[in-house]
Amino acid sequence: MNFVMKAAMGGGPPDVGKMLGGEEKEEDPDAAKKEEERQEALRQQEEERKAKYAKMEAERESMRQGIRDKYGLKKREVVDAEAAAAAEEPAAGSLTRPKQAVPKGCGDDEEEESIMDTVVKYLPGPLQEKVTGWLK
Repeated sequence: MNFVMKAAMGGGPPDVGKMLGGEEKEEDPDAAKKEEERQEALRQQEEERKAKYAKMEAERESMRQGIRDKYGLKKREVVDAEAAAAAEEPAAGSLTRPKQAVPKGCGDDEEEESIMDTVVKYLPGPLQEKVTGWLK
């Protein structure tokens, strides 16, 4: 009952007033024109805001460039690109290489030698035979 009373008094959804026999609101003939003007004002404000922030970002970038020039620094994008290029190059003569550079199927599926087997290979013959006897 409270819902119906609130709706009839105007505190509820607008459709309930119509259902109870209330008057329909007349459309304002200038409503479409006002809405277009409002939308245009919003677009203009958005463009002004974007221009303002673009100008601020340009000022900041010029300040950053001045600092880079003063101290001989490189842009972050340039440094990142150089690091990525260096990681892709094969490491000639290096003992370590990036994990990406290991070809697929190398050592992953196969049984790997233990470190003891590798050490035993470099021992002299008689000593190698004794150590392999101990390991078995």
